[in-house]
Amino acid sequence: MSDTLARLRSLLQAEGGLIAGLLVPAAPGDGTPGPAQAALAGPRVDGRGAEYELLIETIYEGYLLHYHSPRVVRAPEQDLGLLAGDRLYALGLARLVALGDIEAVAELADVIALSALAHGAGNPALAGAVWSAGARAVGWGASAAHERAKALARAGSPDALAAMLALSDPEQGGG
Repeated sequence: MSDTLARLRSLLQAEGGLIAGLLVPAAPGDGTPGPAQAALAGPRVDGRGAEYELLIETIYEGYLLHYHSPRVVRAPEQDLGLLAGDRLYALGLARLVALGDIEAVAELADVIALSALAHGAGNPALAGAVWSAGARAVGWGASAAHERAKALARAGSPDALAAMLALSDPEQGGG
């Protein structure tokens, strides 16, 4: 994990510009697994795990800039953090498009939108479950149960969190 965050720092440093000036040194907490690791075990990323891990962590860092404590990029102002987060969303999605995985692009776009809806509704637990389920769907593919859980989240259903949490085992059809 810390290797992936180091790769993300290097990628952003090479990009230059404003975000390169917002990079922070590696922190002791860098070893905590993020959502990307849920995708890596899936057959859809076979042979391209390192690239998927980097792009999912790039998008996740954008999410953290919007709603939590980022690990790689820190902005001194909230507005700048939102802009940096949007740039990271775009950078990660562009890398995914370059891989030609349109299904995963759609999935991660849903993750971004549904986690924003969850935070807007004051439900950060749902946002976390959306991230876990969405990353897993990138690696394993989306099931009918996953699509149903996303529909519940879009509708603001109180059943959305339980439906997302039930997707924890991709081998049992939860992906």
